Amino acid sequence: MQVKIDTKEKFTVVTPIQPELTANIAAEIRETASKQLYQPVKNIILNLSGVAFVEDAAASLLSELQQYFYENNASFVICCMQPSAEAGFSGLALLEMMNTTPTESEAWDIVQMEEIERELLDGEDMEFAAG
Repeated sequence: MQVKIDTKEKFTVVTPIQPELTANIAAEIRETASKQLYQPVKNIILNLSGVAFVEDAAASLLSELQQYFYENNASFVICCMQPSAEAGFSGLALLEMMNTTPTESEAWDIVQMEEIERELLDGEDMEFAAG
């Protein structure tokens, strides 16, 4: 496997260990991440700190994967992108649509805020007594 996986309480951190994120590695990440949707801990943080180059096909695949996670009420946050890797997403006009953060700690915060938001929205159907 060309990724390191670290499961925490509310999310799993997936970190590619190759400096180049190819379509094949992105497909491996998609397979690993998609399995998480059926686990108790289904949120993913993709740490790209060690990635210097992202192939166009890989960037597109990760953008689609992130959208798939949000459609399934789970978070998928990308963090720690190097400027050269970020350029791969920007060149395809994907970066503006994606949930990215500069640090893993900020990604943790986003996942936790989105979890709270989903809990509140799930409780939206509750009726409150007028006072």
